[in-house]
Amino acid sequence: MKTIATALSIALLGLSPAISQAQTAPCGGDFAAFMQQVGAEARSQGLPETAIDAVIRAARVDEKVLRFDRAQGVFRQTFLEFSQRAISGSRLRIGAQKRAEFADVFARAEAEYGVPSEVILAFWALETDYGVVQGDFNTVSALATLAHDCRRPELFRPHLLATIALTAAGDLDPATTTGAWAGEIGMVQMLPLDILEKGVDGDGDGHVRLKTSAPDAIMTAARLVRDLGWRAGEPWLVEVTVPRDFPWEKSGFDTAMPVSDWARLGVQARGVMPDGALAGSILAPQGRFGPVFMSLPNYDVYREWNKSFIYAITVGYMATRIGGGERYLQTTPEPGLVDGQMEQLQQILQDRGYDVGGVDGILGAKTRAAVQAEQLRLGLPADAWPTPALLARY
Repeated sequence: MKTIATALSIALLGLSPAISQAQTAPCGGDFAAFMQQVGAEARSQGLPETAIDAVIRAARVDEKVLRFDRAQGVFRQTFLEFSQRAISGSRLRIGAQKRAEFADVFARAEAEYGVPSEVILAFWALETDYGVVQGDFNTVSALATLAHDCRRPELFRPHLLATIALTAAGDLDPATTTGAWAGEIGMVQMLPLDILEKGVDGDGDGHVRLKTSAPDAIMTAARLVRDLGWRAGEPWLVEVTVPRDFPWEKSGFDTAMPVSDWARLGVQARGVMPDGALAGSILAPQGRFGPVFMSLPNYDVYREWNKSFIYAITVGYMATRIGGGERYLQTTPEPGLVDGQMEQLQQILQDRGYDVGGVDGILGAKTRAAVQAEQLRLGLPADAWPTPALLARY
């Protein structure tokens, strides 16, 4: 497969931490002046003037992008809330149809990159509903806005520069290309620099166009997943049941043990138990009374794709469903925290010396670890699920 990583990609862009501060457009200040500095930086990297001018002309500050950046509410949903909305019967049916429609492309993707079709389909489904909802934010303006904003400029500036290279290659029109609010483009929602590095021309037309070409999107997603560390032929996530006396302090990403050791503790798979030599971790996204999963090394790829715990476990679980797995057990988790209770607990934990990743109301990995440590200290089942009963202990 031909990839887009040519002279117009990383080697020419020189987008590395080694770029000196003097060459880098500073965040904040006058937006027009900022874009002129971006243009000068692109020019110093050898990018063509026509592409630079086209991107500068298209760039605008988008206040809606900033509002979305400040309020990522999806991460406040529980696993059951998010997964039940995301994994619908319709999406599973369409996934089966897409797998049949593009069977030859999926076969090539697995042969070249070792990534099975259900993994790619799950990302395709959750990212854009199989290409139906790709976002209507102007990509150049979204990235220019976020690169100019001083919250995370170092993350978005390289992608803004990459839009110039994609423009020069004929794979992005600065005036009309749209995508997600954070600059992701296409059916599998990839950022411009990732497209430059990983883009694959799956349909043989000489371009990588993830917005309109399903073969390009499938092959590019497979390459990205492979490069994130995918291990061909291995599972990634399996639902499990655990005994009543399970030591919950061993759950979570920080404890990985051979599957055979988990089996000796009474852990059983709903389906095929993974190879006993693989390392696994036990994850209970809504505590010991909710669904329980065992993650395997390939699950780390889902976490690399999206850092959100809820997103990653949902897309990993959806891939198992597309592959024929059963629906998770119907359970009744303990009620979680509502309204401002999460922030209240995070503040308490932070005051006790824990790093919760910020008092933001989001149950992220650091907050889960702090909750688990406190549960263990208090003699409670340490399943990392914060409840009103835990909050009431303070």
